[in-house]
Amino acid sequence: MRDLSKTILTGFLLLLTSAVTQSQVSKKPVAAADSSVVAERGARLAETGHCAEAMPLLKKSFPQTSDKDLKLKLGFDAVRCAMTLNQPDVAVDFLRLLNRQFPHAPEVLYLTVHIYSDLSLRASQELADAAPASNEAHQLNAESLEVQGKWEEAAAEYRRILEHNPHAAGIHFRLGRLLLSKPDPDGSLAERAKQEFRQELEIDPTNAGAEYVLGELARQAQQIPEAIEHFTRATRLDAGFVDAFLGLGMALVSNKQYSEAITPLETVVKLRPSNPTGHYYLSISYGHVGRKNDAEKEAILQRETLEEERKKNQPGSPETPEAEPPR
Repeated sequence: MRDLSKTILTGFLLLLTSAVTQSQVSKKPVAAADSSVVAERGARLAETGHCAEAMPLLKKSFPQTSDKDLKLKLGFDAVRCAMTLNQPDVAVDFLRLLNRQFPHAPEVLYLTVHIYSDLSLRASQELADAAPASNEAHQLNAESLEVQGKWEEAAAEYRRILEHNPHAAGIHFRLGRLLLSKPDPDGSLAERAKQEFRQELEIDPTNAGAEYVLGELARQAQQIPEAIEHFTRATRLDAGFVDAFLGLGMALVSNKQYSEAITPLETVVKLRPSNPTGHYYLSISYGHVGRKNDAEKEAILQRETLEEERKKNQPGSPETPEAEPPR
């Protein structure tokens, strides 16, 4: 009797397990079908302008969708609807997901450019509406005028900021850069730019950019010891400032300080291995300290990177001269 009861119980359990399994199997395609229906409905609502109704469906169905084409469609709809509903955080979240799941896809990159551009325009308009007389509004306007090549108008905006706050960081630097940006700046403009950069450093001694430009102006004027001082300070202020390390290396080579030039130039080729000028000057430095093999290797790298640079920037153009030798 006990054996019979055991047999009946075992059979019942097997039947029950089978029933549950069949139920689970039957539910899977239904769930998948439901998810697809929700996704398609969300997409239709979004594409017919019903974004408020579409967004909850898009948020729900996007992570559940495995079909790549549909997922891409849902992501695009979600970004556009979020912007329509003035939900920039949601739009950016979906952009990040799209870029992560479709890396380097041209359509995603195109959308990303336009959305961030739109967000930038919205923020600038909000700044103009909320605080039109603020230093930030003047600075944004000045930057826009710079892009348009309206040098005097941009300078006037920067000077308005200094009238309100004579110790505003970064403004003298921008004025100096603006002076050097003018077409064919003469010696007087360069001197005025130097004064702006020096004033910037009085306000903000940590401005590596001001030190770098002062160093470059000194190097171009063959004031090599002064250039070395400025470049050295710039590299100490910013350990990733490749141009400052390159300027320092070039100035040291010009001053025939070849062994001292090696360290900053090695930093250049480490941080930016595609820079042919760094390889060129490092080759020169190695050669003068007797490191012949290293010099030859850098010379080869200089030629290779220069060729790659030409192909990238000027496809099909005639060869340009080699990097300028040290003076």
